Amino acid sequence: MLTAQMREGLTRIGPPGTGPSGTARLGPRPLPLHLAMQLWTGLLSFASWPLLKNVSLAWNPRVAPTAEALCDDLAGISTEAFAAAVDQESRHRVHQYLTGLNRYRHHPYRRLLHDPPAVWAEGTTRLLEYPASPDGVPLLVVPSLINRAYILDFNENRSFMRTMSAWGFRPFLVDWGAPGVVERGFDLTDYIAGRLERVLDQILTWCGRPPAVVGYCMGGLLALALAARRRVDVAALVLLATPWDFQAGLSVRSQQTMMFRSFIENAIAGTGELPVDVLQTLFFSLDPTMGERKFRGFAGLDPASPPALDFVATEDWANDGVALAGPVARECLFGWYGANTPVKGMWQIAGTPIRPESVTAPSLVVVPKRDRIVPPPSALVLADAIPGAYRLVVPAGHIGMMIGSAASSTLYGPLARWLGQVMPG
Repeated sequence: MLTAQMREGLTRIGPPGTGPSGTARLGPRPLPLHLAMQLWTGLLSFASWPLLKNVSLAWNPRVAPTAEALCDDLAGISTEAFAAAVDQESRHRVHQYLTGLNRYRHHPYRRLLHDPPAVWAEGTTRLLEYPASPDGVPLLVVPSLINRAYILDFNENRSFMRTMSAWGFRPFLVDWGAPGVVERGFDLTDYIAGRLERVLDQILTWCGRPPAVVGYCMGGLLALALAARRRVDVAALVLLATPWDFQAGLSVRSQQTMMFRSFIENAIAGTGELPVDVLQTLFFSLDPTMGERKFRGFAGLDPASPPALDFVATEDWANDGVALAGPVARECLFGWYGANTPVKGMWQIAGTPIRPESVTAPSLVVVPKRDRIVPPPSALVLADAIPGAYRLVVPAGHIGMMIGSAASSTLYGPLARWLGQVMPG
């Protein structure tokens, strides 16, 4: 019955709408995996209820008290009634999920915000400059290599870059783009000691003073390496949700990465890069039921409401990722996650170990309190390791910190005030 319902849902989903860059809306990625998870969850419900009824399941200690109480409640309920209830609830959840998925893929929202002009480019990497006073304090903002840079310029009302510009700073945003023929052979040394340092040289020439460097997520590791290598040329360092100890809160992810190593290597061997859908599969494995919860919740929203628009915009960005160059993927997944090379002092750029204690610039480490992508313990290690670093704990998640409704007051404002103290105009 679930199989037929899934088939009906797929028919209703039909061809996707248009995503943020004018292409077909592909999310959630990889779609077959998300749909299979829904089918599997429903089938498991039917397969496990007899064991539940007979108290034959070995419960996880964390849920054992709740499970035992449930068994007690079921003692007086007939097998037929319980089976009917499981069937009804499973059908309801699948229907909600498919409804939410269908509404997302055909939602009329489109990101219409245009990028500012690129003032520098090399290969697939661009540097965007946002309108500001020539005398404003320069900011070099470094995003992750696996997500699109426009998370930092999300929309008209929630844009870190445009807010900093309006507040008198002179912000530059690195847009890495997807790896091209040349970039597929890049390792992190090529990106940091090559592209990023040449960007820094350009900003020094244009502005006549060292910039503050702001790194977000993976971009924070790139920014940290830049600050460690070019101490005189970085006036301040801001690290947003940046991991460092990949065993602190990330040990399960580390184990999964190494378990999938042969699969990842085979994926890289085919094209010289790690495809987006493989990366999304790794993220999916962290919480396989999160997609169900999200899209069931979305099904209950008014499609024109602000929460619905925020949901679609965020999902579009999350599904608009880029592939990782093969050498970078190996360095990050098997080095950072697998061997925990950063905190062990083994991560090197151009042959030199990157050590937080060598950073001399005033530093701000921002840690989202509810971050599930970079757990706080992984990021707080940096605040302890960088001499004199100031820490700011934000009551938000990894993405909400940057684009949530409170981002201006909880992140943008405190960050700007801190920069004003350490880099007076």
